[in-house]
Amino acid sequence: MAREIHLILHNIRSILNVGAILRTAEGLGAERVIFSGYTPTPLPVSKELPHIAESITAKIHKTALGAEAYLNLAATDNIIQTLEDYHAEGFQLVGLENNFNDPRLIQINSPNFQNQIGQRIVLILGEEVEGISDELKVLCDRFVEIPMVGRKESFNVSVATGMILYELKCYNIENRS
Repeated sequence: MAREIHLILHNIRSILNVGAILRTAEGLGAERVIFSGYTPTPLPVSKELPHIAESITAKIHKTALGAEAYLNLAATDNIIQTLEDYHAEGFQLVGLENNFNDPRLIQINSPNFQNQIGQRIVLILGEEVEGISDELKVLCDRFVEIPMVGRKESFNVSVATGMILYELKCYNIENRS
């Protein structure tokens, strides 16, 4: 059974990151992308004034290269309720975090990574500098970390998203029945 992967982009600041995430999400088969907080949101789900929404959409489109047209997009004004609804539907809420000490954390290179990540996942991506807010961390079932070997403390959010999605997608490809 292939994993069902939904993404939540919460308080992502950069339009370029949003476009790159959408392009990667489409290429690796994410089923849905939900925008929340101040994340730049494209049409048709943007709630901005039309001229602002059109400008945001054009900038996202430039980086996403049109991938947004092939994705199931949504926006939420109540991220807490959205996550609670997903949890009630049996989705595992997985936060992408780095340098975070929590017993729910698993590194992507852990031998049992695949066994600890469910078949129905909501991958939560937080703000580029601060990460996922404490109010959202409380709701997460798991956290995924990509170990760093260089001197920097974190990967770009769009790059980290690509790494995680690729790992999950490769597992799906290798383990299809």
